[in-house]
Amino acid sequence: MTTALTLVSGPGDHGDRVLSVTGEIDMSNAAEFGAALDGELAAGPAVTVDLTGVSYLDSAGVSVLFDRAAEHDLRLVAPRLLDRVLRVSGLTQVVKVMIR
Repeated sequence: MTTALTLVSGPGDHGDRVLSVTGEIDMSNAAEFGAALDGELAAGPAVTVDLTGVSYLDSAGVSVLFDRAAEHDLRLVAPRLLDRVLRVSGLTQVVKVMIR
């Protein structure tokens, strides 16, 4: 059973934007995740994506992050559960990732 995706946005501590994500990110909701991320990127030059509440991230979600990382200042905060996915995909080489 898939855990519903929840997206909450707001200001960060240093003038950036924060998109807090909980649930599972997969092909069924990657477009929704991408649209929320695009909205935050339009609101400010830097976005921190807080993935600490994410329990599953598939290639569709990783693709959303890669697509935006090429042109934007993204930072990720992720749980240890996602560390391997982020490293193996190469995402840790193109964005700053903090594992909690």
